[in-house]
Amino acid sequence: MPPFEPPVRHLMGPGPSDVPARIRQAMAAPTIGHLDPEFQGFMESLKAGLRALFQTENRMTFALSAPATAAMESCLANLLEPGETAVICRNGAFGGRLADMARRLGARVVTVDDDWGMAPDPQKVEEALRAHPEARVLAFVHAETSTGARADAASLCRLAHEHDCLSIVDTVTSLGGIEVAVDAWGADAVYSGSQKCLSCPPGLAPVTFSARAVERVRARRVPVASWFHDLSLIAAYWDGEGGRSYHHTAPVNALYGLAEAVAMLREEGLEAAWARHRMLHERLIAGLAALDLEPLVAAGARLPQLNTVRVPEGIDEAAVRRHLLQRFRLEIGAGLGPLAGRIWRIGLMGAAACPENVVLCLSALEDALAAQQYRGASGAAVAAALAVEVRA
Repeated sequence: MPPFEPPVRHLMGPGPSDVPARIRQAMAAPTIGHLDPEFQGFMESLKAGLRALFQTENRMTFALSAPATAAMESCLANLLEPGETAVICRNGAFGGRLADMARRLGARVVTVDDDWGMAPDPQKVEEALRAHPEARVLAFVHAETSTGARADAASLCRLAHEHDCLSIVDTVTSLGGIEVAVDAWGADAVYSGSQKCLSCPPGLAPVTFSARAVERVRARRVPVASWFHDLSLIAAYWDGEGGRSYHHTAPVNALYGLAEAVAMLREEGLEAAWARHRMLHERLIAGLAALDLEPLVAAGARLPQLNTVRVPEGIDEAAVRRHLLQRFRLEIGAGLGPLAGRIWRIGLMGAAACPENVVLCLSALEDALAAQQYRGASGAAVAAALAVEVRA
């Protein structure tokens, strides 16, 4: 088998994002045992960094040794028992995935549906919770990766508390790119992924559980169906400094990389990182407007780190993506579900959120659209983007 030499890409799709050299170098450090006393001290430091990132004091905050999809399932599996009711906001592919997983776990699922590209409607959610007072969980996606829409997490978590529900919040695409304020929201189970705004390779999922959520797990009538994802078992490894028991062999070097990503965000400052994503989003939107390209999501609900753009009539959207990849080594994403063939998804996440990438993306898009004789490719996109004032 010949050695695989991956091509160099500029990753501006829905994930993964570009991994900085500093994180790659951290992952190349010597591997030590996952129960080594030195590694256990490292785990405490990582947990503290993740708490700061999630803006929480939750003791049960750690990195699940699995991708974010597994963290989604883990939160549902721990907080729902068979036959219980879950209210789930479904306004995109990942809200739909939450609902599908909950059904497979034996829950009774009540969906609150909004059009793809819209944020969940809190009024609809409140009506669903009133109609189902037996509901045990309210689950929603904070940053819907399939559409680029942002949910009002504070309002939805408040509604969950008012109706005696635990909230499960998907922050896979939001953590590190926009504000995630777990304690201020009163969120109960929150999960994310390493490969988006944290700029790590895929494969780890930061999670945090409130004291209420931990108590729910302890009070379960039946054990969690998944042994690996049973929080009461994982806690024996991640919780309790100096007294950890074996649960699984943690991905030691991947955790080095995650710790470095957290350190880099701490050095930049969370608010500065959010401002960087927002400023570059504004530049990208200005350039897209100069190309007569229309965003899918209304201005008030757009994510700065995941931009969805309508494909103009008569344009072969897949050919545009091929052009970008082959000529510019640039990856952007296609639409999913009902948006397949109708939108592009452009990521400005983590290390990929830089001025050079905005210029590259707009220049490459103009070139690809001009190849299809698109009338809007006038050469004005980059100038429009750079004319957007950089604010402190």
